[in-house]
Amino acid sequence: MQRTYVLEYGTYLRKVSDSLELRKKDKVLCQIPLNGLKQLTLVGGVSLSSPVMDLLARNRIETIILGRNWDFKARFMVDEHKHVARRMAQYYKMGNPDFALRAARVLVRSKLENASSFLSIRGRNYQDEELHAAGAKISSLAEALESRKSIEQVRAVEGQASKVYFAMFPRLLRNKSFSFNGRNRRPPLDPVNAMLSYVYTMLIMETLTMITAAGLDPYLGSLHALERGRPSLACDLVEEWRTFLGDRMVLGLINRRQLKKSDFTIRSANQPGKYQKEDRSLPVEMKKHATRKLIDRYEKWMATRAICPVTSEETDYRGLMRRRIWKFCRWIEGRERSFEPGLWFVEK
Repeated sequence: MQRTYVLEYGTYLRKVSDSLELRKKDKVLCQIPLNGLKQLTLVGGVSLSSPVMDLLARNRIETIILGRNWDFKARFMVDEHKHVARRMAQYYKMGNPDFALRAARVLVRSKLENASSFLSIRGRNYQDEELHAAGAKISSLAEALESRKSIEQVRAVEGQASKVYFAMFPRLLRNKSFSFNGRNRRPPLDPVNAMLSYVYTMLIMETLTMITAAGLDPYLGSLHALERGRPSLACDLVEEWRTFLGDRMVLGLINRRQLKKSDFTIRSANQPGKYQKEDRSLPVEMKKHATRKLIDRYEKWMATRAICPVTSEETDYRGLMRRRIWKFCRWIEGRERSFEPGLWFVEK
């Protein structure tokens, strides 16, 4: 298995020969073979010993540490130290305000056009004129991006489009057990927002890994300003995938009844606005078996076969993301003359 997620709180990993042993107190929960393992994601309170870290480093296994609510904490990866020229090109280009504005425009346009296509397709399938109209409105906002002269103005357009898009989200739900009253996060206050946050986090981690493998600095982007500890370039490049990969997957889990409301512990059911940040318990938590189901579904989803609309190559969703990041990388280096919006819905 190339990717393994450890979700059990209060556990620790120890080195046993050429594998890892997951233990809780004196009980062995499972063995994780290192053969073929490329990425280890630890969620919540999982402890590591120095020999385990040494083993992970020697086997070049990327290790991601997430908090209890899947908030990013840390990432261990062996640095290749061979991409200095590429990173210098990135610092030079992204430090140019005109270039940074062009990058931000392209990425937001990708996000908006994909959201527009998605709403239009669902509007037609559900015979819902409001979905179709919202898709058209977002498309017109995307058209307006070219006249925006600053990144702040681009962000404002993105904000307008997000309001339109998420106002339509309840109409995409076909399972009456779930409801959606607007996007919220940090922490999410309802199951739909919790699932969106989980999947967005996984997509950002995917992007972060691919950016680093390509040799770019994931902390220097354009749309997302510099902020201590935030991988701004990963946040930038994941934008165009949110609808195509993230939202469609979450809606599939809900509408096909693969997850139930009872799969969540909800502490703010009737008073989401009254959740207090001082309260250490989260307002919504996905139960462990449901989290495992979501992860399994995510891995299958990312392995979905697809034809790249740009190169016509057969790949999977991870392959589409990887190709896009390498195209961005070639644009940064001047090996591609342009970086066009990535439009992933072939059907309009």
